[in-house]
Amino acid sequence: MPQKTLTGVVVSDKADKTVSVKVERRFTHPLYGKVVTRSQKYAAHDESNEYRLGDTVEILSVRPISKTKTWKVTRLVDRPRGIETTVVETEEAGKVAGGEA
Repeated sequence: MPQKTLTGVVVSDKADKTVSVKVERRFTHPLYGKVVTRSQKYAAHDESNEYRLGDTVEILSVRPISKTKTWKVTRLVDRPRGIETTVVETEEAGKVAGGEA
């Protein structure tokens, strides 16, 4: 059986070596003709922790890696611009917003 590939957006990168990918599918309702959007979240393996929140990635079905992970991130499709923040920048912003007197 061929391996299945899906494309989705990373909605969480908090876990170590795991990202949550939201995959949306659109179809026309058979009776009403309205275009309906459905989404599903998949836990995907990210060995090097290189994918970030908002990245559009391609995932591939693989053998079970853990209880919930049966997908692996294969490539980065698109990375949104303007979200190039680092941990240091966010920590500094927190100190400034805290109002040091």
